[in-house]
Amino acid sequence: MTQKNGLTYARSGVDIDAGEALVERIKPAAARTARPGVMAGLGGFGALFDLKAAGYADPVLVAATDGVGTKLRIAIDTGTLAGVGIDLVAMCVNDLVCQGAEPLFFLDYFATGRLEPDAAADVIEGIADGCARSGAALIGGETAEMPGMYGAGDFDLAGFAVGAMERGQALPSGVSEGDMLLGLASDGVHSNGFSLVRLVAERAGLAWDAPCPWGAGSLGAALLTPTRLYVKPALAARCAGGVRALAHITGGGLTENLPRVLPEGLGAEIDLAAWALPPVFGWIMTEGGVDGAEMLRSFNCGIGMVAVVAPDRADALAALLRAEGETVHRIGRVTAGQGVAYRGALG
Repeated sequence: MTQKNGLTYARSGVDIDAGEALVERIKPAAARTARPGVMAGLGGFGALFDLKAAGYADPVLVAATDGVGTKLRIAIDTGTLAGVGIDLVAMCVNDLVCQGAEPLFFLDYFATGRLEPDAAADVIEGIADGCARSGAALIGGETAEMPGMYGAGDFDLAGFAVGAMERGQALPSGVSEGDMLLGLASDGVHSNGFSLVRLVAERAGLAWDAPCPWGAGSLGAALLTPTRLYVKPALAARCAGGVRALAHITGGGLTENLPRVLPEGLGAEIDLAAWALPPVFGWIMTEGGVDGAEMLRSFNCGIGMVAVVAPDRADALAALLRAEGETVHRIGRVTAGQGVAYRGALG
């Protein structure tokens, strides 16, 4: 028998050495997210976390997982990658806080056809930034190099966050007719609706490096503004008392997400004149011919989180959230009925 040329994993397209080098490179980023409860650094088969050391007596765990969607396409095409790491964290931890939970730790999954260490490090540095800003520890993850599964330069991301709250402190709780709706401003499109955004840009004949139609810089840079992290302000409001529910406004917009925190038999009335529609959404509406109802069920339209609060606490909580750095609008109230009713027109 003739001996065939010897094959290696590297010849198949998987570079184990590059993966190990990436782990070493990102260890400092992960280390700066350390918080009470973390028991070990990166590199083990699993990540350990001590709930007692984190200050919990009778904790209930809350978990959330999400991705960034086709916003990744713009990030890859422009080479601007750190922001999608923040997006990945925000999409998970903003959901956790809606249950009343404090984010504790985060794990990421980065999959690509061929590992490009600089690009991967940019993304993971962004993930670490998002974790540090939301009080979560980056304690593990997976980098998967899968030749033949992704085109050159392409990758996908998924995130997984775990939080905790003391038993009996879950949200929503006690939502009643007459409760006030405080809308916290978004930082743009965030991480939902980008398939439609990309279609609008394509039909407008605009490349990502074209001047932004509504502001400074390029179109791509403006659209890649990271998702806002609401965790610390939301938890501060929760601790102050009077917050009965929190709704993260993601895919489905106000129309689909707000009813998720309302009990059966209750709906919401929203005054669309209570805040100014951010210019990016005006561009989508005008350039894409997208009507108001479609906008409100596809995008956050300028409101990234809604706090449902007791009426007698609305002023104090709005002031607290503003002191925490949020732009706050009184956008409506809880009503009898179901679903979301809008007053006025968007735009």
